Amino acid sequence: MELGAYFQFVMALLFVLALILLIAYGAKRFGLMARVTVNSTKTRDKRLNIVEILPIDARRKLMLIRRDDVEHLVILGTERDIVIETDITAKAGKTEK
Repeated sequence: MELGAYFQFVMALLFVLALILLIAYGAKRFGLMARVTVNSTKTRDKRLNIVEILPIDARRKLMLIRRDDVEHLVILGTERDIVIETDITAKAGKTEK
């Protein structure tokens, strides 16, 4: 193969990698990523846990945080963070066996 073919291959590879990074950045920036949930069975020893994250728009996310047996609903934004609701019972809506 000629040197020009290698150069063309490397340039095409760099272009594809840059395109992948650009699409990933756009998905993160515009909130196109799926909701994140954390499995609580693996993290029973920890006192602090992120239960669920829900992107509202490109700049704000709604986050449910559990500390001990109490949950707090927080909205995270670029300018400030706001606590919406506190002292939510962690197992609300679920019946114990």
